[in-house]
Amino acid sequence: MRSGAWLVAGRRLPDRFGGAGIEHVIRIGIDIGGTFTDFCVWRGGRDDYRHVISHKVPSTPPAFADAVREGLEQILRQLAVDANEPVLVVHGTTVSTNTVIERSGPPIALLVTEGVRDLLGLGRLRLARPVDMFAQRPLPLVPRERVFEVRERLLADGSVDRPLEPQDAVAAARQARAAGCETLCICFLHSYRNPAHERAARAAIASAEPGLDLVLSSEVWPQQAEYERAVVAVLNAYVRKIMGGYLAEIEADLARRLPRARLLITKSNGGAMSAREARAFPVHTMLSGPAAGVTAARALGRLLELPDLLTMDMGGTSTDMSLIRHGEAVVSTQAEVGDFPLMMPVTAIEALGAGGGSVAWLDGRVLKVGPRSAGARPGPACYGRGGAEPTLTDAYLLCGYLPTAGLLGGRLPLDRERASAALSPIANALGTDVVRAAESCVTVGTSNMLAHTLPFLARLGVDPHELTLVLFGGAGAIHGPLLADELGIERVMVPRLPSVFCAFGCLTSDLTHDVVRTVHGLQLDDGRAEALFGELEREARRWMDQQTDSDWLTDVRTQRFAAMRYRGQAFDVDVAIPDRAFTGGGAAAIEHAFHRRHAELYGHADPEARHEFVEFRVRVVGSLSRPQAGSEAGGAATAHEPGADAVLERRAVRLGGEWRHEVPVLARDRLKAGCRFSGPALVEQTDAMTLVPAGFRAEVGPWGDLMLERERE
Repeated sequence: MRSGAWLVAGRRLPDRFGGAGIEHVIRIGIDIGGTFTDFCVWRGGRDDYRHVISHKVPSTPPAFADAVREGLEQILRQLAVDANEPVLVVHGTTVSTNTVIERSGPPIALLVTEGVRDLLGLGRLRLARPVDMFAQRPLPLVPRERVFEVRERLLADGSVDRPLEPQDAVAAARQARAAGCETLCICFLHSYRNPAHERAARAAIASAEPGLDLVLSSEVWPQQAEYERAVVAVLNAYVRKIMGGYLAEIEADLARRLPRARLLITKSNGGAMSAREARAFPVHTMLSGPAAGVTAARALGRLLELPDLLTMDMGGTSTDMSLIRHGEAVVSTQAEVGDFPLMMPVTAIEALGAGGGSVAWLDGRVLKVGPRSAGARPGPACYGRGGAEPTLTDAYLLCGYLPTAGLLGGRLPLDRERASAALSPIANALGTDVVRAAESCVTVGTSNMLAHTLPFLARLGVDPHELTLVLFGGAGAIHGPLLADELGIERVMVPRLPSVFCAFGCLTSDLTHDVVRTVHGLQLDDGRAEALFGELEREARRWMDQQTDSDWLTDVRTQRFAAMRYRGQAFDVDVAIPDRAFTGGGAAAIEHAFHRRHAELYGHADPEARHEFVEFRVRVVGSLSRPQAGSEAGGAATAHEPGADAVLERRAVRLGGEWRHEVPVLARDRLKAGCRFSGPALVEQTDAMTLVPAGFRAEVGPWGDLMLERERE
């Protein structure tokens, strides 16, 4: 793209963005897990995806920055990086998420319109478990005694019913400070339509009580639903101090070591933002870890021309599933963080309580697996760290799926006797031996995943047969092929860097931001609709202008969306809006797209029914330099079988209720492009194992990714 041009929905606009990007930039992706901190590194002079390297160091909770610092230093020494080289560090962090789940944030206060003090406590009418008579609503992050009322009132159209009393806001702030709160969240009724009262309250408080950290709901996410808007603003306020301290520490380390480095933070929508933006709006990082893996799968799918993907990120505690349709990640506004709704556009992720550390247990004589996990400490029994409960990892070991030398190239030995002892009580209760009990645990784990995955795909209107399953995470390539077999999926892909795939997602993420405007209830003609989209695009461009220098960007574009529904419905669907559709005669195309999408999701549409717009949204994307296919790869490789040097050993593996003897265990780094073999087989690499079940044929792709195809009879 030419310097000084914007590509906006297919058209070019003058702007300072759109250069060729800094040449030979070193891009480092970082993803923090409970056990390991993962790194992926790419040097811009070599655009081949095959040249991306990985690195892992043990995580250092609660001081996670120590592991980041240590891993970066090791990488910089290994690559002999000069202090003046341009380095782009893209960091995915769970600091904000863990703060909410653990409720470990500092005390904050909430200022609300007089009369709605119980906004957080009441929540919504619907219950998470409506048939549970003993169910309780989750406790708000801000208890009632730290919620303060302010005299003011706006009507639904944004007009003033009762002017703000600034002295009320100042008095509330002083009460909050006396209660030990240094962060205040301000959420007034209908401020999404008119933010004037929230801004006036902030000005009055800042003048009378300087030093308080003030968060406005109208600036965090101006949406119509009062409770959900309040929750998003409270989440942002709750984690802002902790997130700010963590990022300041990382930035200070980078400034000392790499003066030309830039730090970006991944977002829940699969993109990234500047560290400064993340300090101000950390709520955008809540689901950034899982979203980065989906971003990586989307990028790899484009390289391999696979537009429809089901991603499966299976770690020690849980499994995250997501969908990529027609080359784009599915977006949801129904996410949750801990006990709270996060009604913002985020990558749609279905979290399952099944991971490698999921504990197997008996409910009477019924075998169950998860959702409780052994975690990183003490972990599975076979780790020898004090764990005594049976987990899926112990079952994998007894079934022969894990390396005999241990994980991480032997650095983490595995104790088969401890695994056997942990599973013995279950085996005795079921009247079988420990290996059959272990296989039963694997089968139950697969059934749990199947029971969640099928409804997830059904809600999105997708047939599993249309998808390629992408497996990553520590246990994804072991259990994923078993799930694929049950789902009837024909093709499975295991990336060449499966255990650090979320860190690879940091290498492929772009600067991305969503700007939203509630339009429900407004009188919209074509001209007004086009003007509103124009305002959103200008706001999106201002956001991009604040993120980084134009030299780091290769391309900038915007996309338009509208949340639409039939009149009378309580839910809506997202519809892509072509550029100038309202003034260029494209309104009929919008209606057609809405009816088609409604039919895909719910099985029916009514073209005769009246529809309405709920929200307008603009997404801006600023592309950064990233690994590409490379000029040396992509051609058809000569098909061949694995060489004798690729076979590490042959051993017995328990599959499908029987022992499979002499199953080959292949070294992945010795399998070249075009190598083909049939299951059952195991593929071993330092940080992951891949199970190729019987009935599947595996082939190494042009960039080292492993493709499993169901064999035709």
